[in-house]
Amino acid sequence: MKKILSLILCIAFICTIAIFAGGCSSKTKLFVYNVGDYIHPDVVGMFEQENPDIKVVYEMFDSVEEMYMKVSNATSPYDVVIPSDYMLEQMIDEGLLNKINYDNIPNYANIDPNMRNLDFDPTNEYTVPYMWGTIGILYNKTMVDDEVTDWDILWNEKYKGNIFMLNQERDMVSVALKKCGYSMNSDNEAELAEAEAALKEQSALVKAYCGDEIKDNMINGNAALAVVWSGDAYFCIEQNPDLAYAIPSEGSNLWFDCMAIPTTSTHQAEAEKFIDFMSRPDIAKLNAEYIGYSTANTAARDLLDENVKNDALRYPELNEDFMNKMEIFAYNKSRNAKLTDIWTRVLNS
Repeated sequence: MKKILSLILCIAFICTIAIFAGGCSSKTKLFVYNVGDYIHPDVVGMFEQENPDIKVVYEMFDSVEEMYMKVSNATSPYDVVIPSDYMLEQMIDEGLLNKINYDNIPNYANIDPNMRNLDFDPTNEYTVPYMWGTIGILYNKTMVDDEVTDWDILWNEKYKGNIFMLNQERDMVSVALKKCGYSMNSDNEAELAEAEAALKEQSALVKAYCGDEIKDNMINGNAALAVVWSGDAYFCIEQNPDLAYAIPSEGSNLWFDCMAIPTTSTHQAEAEKFIDFMSRPDIAKLNAEYIGYSTANTAARDLLDENVKNDALRYPELNEDFMNKMEIFAYNKSRNAKLTDIWTRVLNS
């Protein structure tokens, strides 16, 4: 009897230790993979509080390409990922995403109808839109005395050493293509060569090619012009009222980030529960306010401050005129390598 009691106590002791180490926890671990600083800090905790049987393991990536490399691995643990449109199209094409059971996501009803049936998921089987926006020019009104109406201003000698460009090959080649009068998704060799030449010509005017550092630099008045995503632009404008944002007349990129479930996920039901929670109006509002980007959730938009939801640049009307000059990045496998080669040559020019 003493031996049995000792064995029971030993097992209890081992399990207690394992619980502290996470080994005996009865909670389901839900692995969520998102770009850095792209969710309100309280949201994960709120989800866990409402779903005490789920523990969210939240990880962040720097680029969708980094995300793709990990998720395409057969041993990937991720249950929810939040990539951009063209990457979603690639992942669907390569069979890396599960179809979603929308019956488990009643809050999908809150998603703007204009943001369904988009080119990367035309039958609405794999994605739930999260945020969307544009790429444009952030400028300092005290330093720029020209009208910011087109991409050409980024090639103006007057602003030499006062221009920040994103260190993003797809976005920057696309800006040059638009400047030259071509589609952002062009795969034409001559058009790509012209865009590359334009970027090489511009490189002498560029202060730096960078990422998140652009925000602090523009807030602090360290440059006159910068290419940025719309959400970053509004974050900067809130910090420095001398800044303004413009979408060039030639048109620009209209992008969408969506929630999706990788085929390697072992917790489909919990993943759908998390996506539904993220699509709830109050949660979507929290995220939109924190991030500064445009929410795809119409019910959440209705809850935002009047000056935000009625801002024509942050929430432009998706009418025919606007859509005709905007482009969604499309997946093109052969083109990806060309963009990498072009950008490498530009940075080394």
